Amino acid sequence: MVVGLGGRIEDGLSEQLEELFGGIEPRPTGQPTDVQLPPDTSPVLLHTKDSEQAHLILGVRGYPIGHPNRYALQLLAVVLGGGMSSRLFTEVRERRGLGYYVHAGNTAYTDAGTFYSSAGVDVERVDEAITTILGEMRKMAAEPVPADELEKARGYAKGRFVLRLESPQGTIQYGLRREVLEGEIEEPEDLLQRLDEVTVEDVQRVAQDLFEDRRLYLAVVGPFDDPARFEKLLAA
Repeated sequence: MVVGLGGRIEDGLSEQLEELFGGIEPRPTGQPTDVQLPPDTSPVLLHTKDSEQAHLILGVRGYPIGHPNRYALQLLAVVLGGGMSSRLFTEVRERRGLGYYVHAGNTAYTDAGTFYSSAGVDVERVDEAITTILGEMRKMAAEPVPADELEKARGYAKGRFVLRLESPQGTIQYGLRREVLEGEIEEPEDLLQRLDEVTVEDVQRVAQDLFEDRRLYLAVVGPFDDPARFEKLLAA
């Protein structure tokens, strides 16, 4: 058991914790079984539904928690789809008017991870939206991110992290997540330093690893009934 506390902590804390939890018999935590990834079948998951928008998630298998590329991956996600100045927001929504929302992000677990873009788009232009998102992903792998764009993304990521730590709850969640899932505590200043160390080359290398020769997966909700239509877009 790991206990996290935040806020104005006074004397006697250890004694109070011992009184509350000292009677629990110590036991080994044990180790989880290795992740069992499902077999590759169709890369498209289609949910047919009458709707005014098509909602989609397009992504690849990514990195688990603690992967050495996680800081470069975080900045890659910001450049591609983090906020209203990101590439996907600019291209999909502002320039082409394809989507109502669009962003990119990654989810990491102890033994698996995903990198994805999600969007709500015009039903009549869903194919164009998918190919546009794919194009922006592949562009990240083909071309280095300009230095000024990377610095903007770095500032965004650092600012968002610092804001989360302004509340006791945010600080506790950060510490517990690191301790329970990664087995170590990284001071916030160290994490900010890791983000500062990410280079243009790091971001492109991670983009190449994720978007070149990786199997793409697509989930779509909307008035569609032919998965093959979308499979052709992924294979293009």
